[in-house]
This record gives sequence, C-alpha cells and structure tokens, in this order.
Amino acid sequence: MTSVERLEAALARIEDPKGEGARACLTVYRDGAKAAAQAADARQKSGISLGPLDGAIVTLKDLFDVAGEVTRAGSKVLAEEGKPATADAPIVQRLRAAGAVIVAKTNMSEFAFTGIGVNPHYGTPGNAADVARVPGGSSSGAGAAVGHKFCDIAIGTDTGGSIRIPAALNGITGFKCSRQRVPTAGAFPLSGSLDSIGPLANTIADCAHADAIMAGETPWALEAAPLAGLRVGVARGGPTENLDDTVGKRFPAALAKLEKAGVRLSDETLPLIDEMGSLLARTSILVAEAYAIHRERLSRRAADIDPIIVGRTDKGRDISSADYIDILQARARMVHAMDARLADLDVLVMPTCPIVAPRIDEVAADPKVFMSRNAMLLRNTTIVNFFDSCAVSLPLPREGGLPTGLMVIARNGQDRRLLRIAAAMERVLQA
Repeated sequence: MTSVERLEAALARIEDPKGEGARACLTVYRDGAKAAAQAADARQKSGISLGPLDGAIVTLKDLFDVAGEVTRAGSKVLAEEGKPATADAPIVQRLRAAGAVIVAKTNMSEFAFTGIGVNPHYGTPGNAADVARVPGGSSSGAGAAVGHKFCDIAIGTDTGGSIRIPAALNGITGFKCSRQRVPTAGAFPLSGSLDSIGPLANTIADCAHADAIMAGETPWALEAAPLAGLRVGVARGGPTENLDDTVGKRFPAALAKLEKAGVRLSDETLPLIDEMGSLLARTSILVAEAYAIHRERLSRRAADIDPIIVGRTDKGRDISSADYIDILQARARMVHAMDARLADLDVLVMPTCPIVAPRIDEVAADPKVFMSRNAMLLRNTTIVNFFDSCAVSLPLPREGGLPTGLMVIARNGQDRRLLRIAAAMERVLQA
C-alpha cells in the first residue's frame, strides 16, 4: 500500500464513531497528513527516500509542541491558558524532516502523572485488547493508537514507565532510551531529572528507526544479536513478587524460550532496588519537581485538574529543599553502584508490569483502588528511570488472554546493543 492508502485506512479507523479514535486522538491533522503522505509517495515514485520513516504514519503525545498550537498535556487548564507554540519541538522537526506523516496528537494522563492512563477531561481510550480496560499511562493515547492501528509509530514520553506500561498493556513494543539521548526541549515536563522520549510500535525495528531519527543520528540497519551465550540476569525479589496469574505464567514461559535459544540465565538479587524503594517512600524526585512546575497552577485552578493528579502533585509541598538535594545525591551514588553491579550482564529482565490492564470501571469507582493499581503498574518500570538505564518492553505471546510484557534492561548508553538483543528476543518470543 502507498502512504496515502495507509493514511486513509488509519483515518477511517480514527474517525469510526464506534471506535476509540475520538478518545485516543485529540487533534487529527487530516489535511497536513495527506499532503505529507502524497509527498512521500511522490518521492517513492521518483526513487528518492528520506529514510526508514519516509511515509510512516506517526502520532505525537499531546505534550509535544507543534507550531501554532497550544500544548495541552492532557489538561483543560493548559488548553485554556496556554499560548500557542512558536515552533515545533526538536523531535517533531526531525520526524517531519525524515518524511514522517504526522496524523494526530494523542491523549494522555493529565500532566503525564499516572501509569493508569485515565483522563477525566478528554475521555479514556480503551485498551486495544479489551476496550473495557485501561490503556496504561501516561502515554495512553499512544499505546491505544498503535494497538488500534491508528498509526505505525506513536511517540511518547517516559518518566516512570509511561512508554513501557502502555506497550505492555496493549500488546505492542515500547522503547525507553537513555535519558540524555533524545532532546526533551519542546516537551511539557513532568520531571527534568527523569523525563525521556521514545517510540511505541509493533516491532523493535520501527522503534529503532524512530529513536535514531529523534536522537539526530543516521538511521542504522538493525541486526539481531546472537543469543547463544548471552548473559541475561533475571531480577529476583521485589520485581518478580506478587505477579498476577497471567503474568506469573507468561514470564517463566518466556524465560524458558530464551534459555532454549541459548541465553545464559542467572538469578540476580539487587539490594539497590530495595534501597530505592525505601528512599522513594521518604522523598520523591518526581513529586518534588512536578510540584515546582505546577504549584502556582494548583493554587488557582486545582478544581479544574484531575483530583488524583492534584493529590499526587500537592505532596511536593512537604518536600524540603534539603530533602530534595539529599535524594539527588543519593540517587547519583546509587546509579553509579547499579551500573557497576550490572557490568557483567548483557541485559537484565523482569516483567514490565506485574499485572494485566485493570478495568476502567474498577479504577474509576474507588481512588484507593486506582492508587493501588497505579503503584503496581509503575513498580518495575520506575526502577529503570531511577537508575538512569534504558529498556524495552516486548509483547509476550497472548495465547488468547490479555497482553503482558517482558522488560529488557541495559546500562545507560547501551541503547543500540539493547535494541539488537531485543530484536533477537522478539524473534524467539513470537515464534
């Protein structure tokens, strides 16, 4: 199919009144996308290519600046008070220059501050596997957009799991790069210390192509790494405790497939993860930085913001500057220690999320249930952001059930090596 034909098919699904398009895609760029798709097809006919994303259908999370538009970040307050962006975010500029056909801006948790993906202002897009369930957040619309085939690649952000959680819950692939790899300018922030940008797609190859473009690199040929003899650590303790029945069956089954393919599995206990948990129970970098961003807005418009977000953000009021500096210093020490601890492993693996997607009505009915499920969804993914690592969530075979994900983690800066390993694991797990 041509780019125009694929775009028209995507638009038909987005605009289907019986589908999830209206909740997943908050702004649809029908005319601009059509012009970009026509240009991509014209280049293809002339034997010209701008690279692997030329003609690819792409969506952007609602927190990226697009010139002339107010950046909402899933918030009605920002939609009402914000000023139009004067320029596209750098990653948007790079995607356009690579020939990407940007079809829509996608829904998200307000201010990117939950792993559930519910948005009371613009609606909650249904999960691609079961629309009665949450899509995961905060890149909720991104996960739904790829899962429901509204696009080929969705661009999201990840501060504590906001790419990998929707990927796992919707049965697709998500990549959280090393934080410094892709510029975050022009993306509405949640936590400057933890924010990163990355793709969600159906394959590791598409993720790798999008990542290279956004990082300002020349696209590269992704070749799967040999699995035989690969040193794969299995995180034991907290990351593999209290798994629900589905994840509890799929995770060991995935390990068995990988071991049969020749990887060398080793059980790894990581006390640093427990230390992280104790530290975050006292002080949160994310909450402190989010409060600094939103404190003035909360004082004026709290009634117009999701009460869950208000409650989480307002906890930053009680974090002193001394406590904030202490945790930044502790984190720097722990990041260095974890990097050294993982030096003898090629990758570390754990379930992306310990549970499958909760039902929308389940989390809507009781804030305590919401927060409990939110904590479970974020439990494992947060580890990667805290320790400044890079990670992929790979979909595991569903066998007729709900989607789950395998998280593959590498040390900071090992992004390309990680993607090559993930490409090899993708083949084995989907065989």
